[in-house]
Amino acid sequence: MSRIIILAEKDLRKLVPLDGEAVACVEDAFHALATKPVAMPPILRLDIPEHRGEVDVKTAYVPGIEGFAIKISPGFFDNPKIGLPSTNGMMVLLSSRTGLVQALLLDNGYLTDVRTAAAGAVAAKHLSRPNSAVAAIFGAGMQARLQLEALALVRPIREARIWARDLGKAKTVAAELTIRLGITVRAEVDPEIAVAGADIVVTTTPSEIPILKAEWLQPGQHVTAMGSDAEHKNEIDPAAIAKADVYVADSLKQTRRLGELHHAVKAGLISPDAEFSELGQVIAGIRPGRENTGQITLADLTGTGIQDTAIATLAFARADAAGAGTAFES
Repeated sequence: MSRIIILAEKDLRKLVPLDGEAVACVEDAFHALATKPVAMPPILRLDIPEHRGEVDVKTAYVPGIEGFAIKISPGFFDNPKIGLPSTNGMMVLLSSRTGLVQALLLDNGYLTDVRTAAAGAVAAKHLSRPNSAVAAIFGAGMQARLQLEALALVRPIREARIWARDLGKAKTVAAELTIRLGITVRAEVDPEIAVAGADIVVTTTPSEIPILKAEWLQPGQHVTAMGSDAEHKNEIDPAAIAKADVYVADSLKQTRRLGELHHAVKAGLISPDAEFSELGQVIAGIRPGRENTGQITLADLTGTGIQDTAIATLAFARADAAGAGTAFES
């Protein structure tokens, strides 16, 4: 007989807020990816095009960690039209020793939101200029909100611009974040104006057509691309990859297949076998990141299974310490 802990979204929101420890947890995961024999298979993805849906399955095993997570992450991008969130899902945490299920995390995508925002903060921490104070966020969904909150944990952000195709949504998000973060956040009609003078630019959309143009980028800026987690998604002008002085992938194997790098290679702007740094290598000091204040840096984050194992392990440890969740004997 084995004991399984079941944690609902309401439990997980209390246990794992987007905070400095969550960012450090994801940072450590990237470091492990560069320095340990991590087992992380390719993402399994199921597309359901007639409903503008997709389902990703991710996992990773990290030597030395007692558990590993398997995450099921659906994204159905027409859901908001019928009053439902566009993303949801769950994680299963299993013992690395026995393979028995330890916990069922019914997070509805919350943990994915947290670990994705934390990854953006980690990228900014290691690639943007330390005095970066102005952010431009493309998108007006949950990840747009969380990316700005995460940035504020690692950089002295005092001003932000929100651009989205739906100006009304951008205004709503800007108003919410002004109150939540206590800084000036405004919606911009023109994406080029949003980028002008920004220290950090973050794209958080499922766009299939580039929304950030290469000619808008200025010396010293850092770009984090969050949305291209499937072959058909493309937020960044492929020329921007070639223009960047420093390109960093979360997983180079993944970004060559489905990230923004994939589109730059397809466009003939980058060699298919071009070598680039990975974020974990920059964190570990194995490869260089930003080397001067004038460089344009770009992080291509497609989402990795190691992030899911890291955040699920953190949630389980906190639940155990707090005696949270519902126990189920099987």
